[in-house]
Amino acid sequence: MKKDTMLNKTIRHGILIIVTLIMIYPLLWMLSSSFKFDSDIFSTSSLWPERWTFEHYLSGFGENASMDFGPMFLYSFLISVVVVIGTIFSSSLTAFAFARLNFTPRRFFIAFMLMTMMLPTQVVIIPQYIVFQKLDLVNTFIPLMLPSFFGTITFFIYLMIQFIRGILKDLDEAAMIDGCSTFRLFISIIFPLAKPAIITMSIFSFYWTWNDLFAQLIYLSDPDLFTISLGLSMFQDNMGSTQWGDLFAMSILSVIPVFIVFLIFQRYLVEGISTQGLKN
Repeated sequence: MKKDTMLNKTIRHGILIIVTLIMIYPLLWMLSSSFKFDSDIFSTSSLWPERWTFEHYLSGFGENASMDFGPMFLYSFLISVVVVIGTIFSSSLTAFAFARLNFTPRRFFIAFMLMTMMLPTQVVIIPQYIVFQKLDLVNTFIPLMLPSFFGTITFFIYLMIQFIRGILKDLDEAAMIDGCSTFRLFISIIFPLAKPAIITMSIFSFYWTWNDLFAQLIYLSDPDLFTISLGLSMFQDNMGSTQWGDLFAMSILSVIPVFIVFLIFQRYLVEGISTQGLKN
């Protein structure tokens, strides 16, 4: 029995290692190619560069760079952080109202909210663009950040609703007996207990905003306001030629913040998805 168990574990781990290598191979190849000369990137399949160069990483920063990625990183980080704050504010409040407060059209609003999850982003962004254009806010960061404060991402609201519903209602009753108001109930009890779901929501919101290209391509046209996603897209010109080395180097740098966020909050991410609050 012990031999069979060890054999099964060895086979299982061997399969997992092979699958992991297949999944991370493109990232390893991109990392290797960022240290190669442009002429060597597609001439060899070896992950180990025959000739090393750091010019691709230096070419993205400084006064002599064709595109300065320093401000782009700053703008992407600023937009992502503001979107995370707005998402936490709007989604948690809306979810608390749907999960805890009793009002007549609650079920209608929840059903309507779930229906909006079926709409593609491309459909919603058209009326949004018209509104922001009439307000003369196009080519600014406001259209990228402001919608997050109005609960436009219904997936996060639904996630918070399910988590808050799992928190014991006895805590609400005990707080009300002690004279706690509805808003104090949310701030002092529900919000702290929903920390795993809030962190999960924050991670996904940061990921999606950091990697977003479509909305930024729609609203931003001034090169001085470009973010990381737009900067990476500029490495390919209209003639089809691409600066592959610079593209791979800046892509690796753009992955680092996402990787750091995942390493720091990964345990909260798993907990927020796998649990549904406090159980009896």
